[in-house]
Amino acid sequence: MTHPPARGDTGPSCYEIRLHGQLDQRWSDWFGGFELTNLSDGTTTLTGPVADQAALHGLLRRVGDLGVTLISLNITHGSKDDHHGPNE
Repeated sequence: MTHPPARGDTGPSCYEIRLHGQLDQRWSDWFGGFELTNLSDGTTTLTGPVADQAALHGLLRRVGDLGVTLISLNITHGSKDDHHGPNE
């Protein structure tokens, strides 16, 4: 027996994770290919799709393993490119 997808389940969600400190781009592969952006305020954002809650918990575990401070976690609606303004 198959079950219909959960209401609102349209595939991977895109997340933006803000971390204290600036990470080198080499960490992108370790974070599953997430886009890393170093900001002028001394923080780094990781942006990319997360398949499900288990994958999100795994990603947050990697943040903890790295020993950096998590500042915020936000779901963005749309692709990872939608969070950039027209001049970025």
